[in-house]
Amino acid sequence: MSAPASQAPSSGHHLEQSKFWIFVQIAMLLAVITGLELVTVYLPFMKWILVSALVILSTVKFMFVIFYFMHLRWDKVFCTILFFIGLVLAGGTMWALLKLFGVEDSKPLSMAEPSAVVLRVA
Repeated sequence: MSAPASQAPSSGHHLEQSKFWIFVQIAMLLAVITGLELVTVYLPFMKWILVSALVILSTVKFMFVIFYFMHLRWDKVFCTILFFIGLVLAGGTMWALLKLFGVEDSKPLSMAEPSAVVLRVA
């Protein structure tokens, strides 16, 4: 036997409302994580601890967004793998840029070291 027509829309409506509240709760969780990231920036800890915490929090936010708001949770596994490849590429690019343009490797030019500045006269 099938359910009467009067009961079918109410069950679908209930499902939509439960999904809506899940999305609202995830949005609130993302707002809390963003607040934690903002507070983390101003904490007086060592730099590597702060960067590690920010990377972890950002990765958690990335996971929630792609799995729920982009509906990847209900999509094929291949699409999930593509998003994770993007995450790995973005992380590798960020790491490479930090290594290339890191503060500890660069030394500012000063007037006390004239050999550091090379002028070419045409």
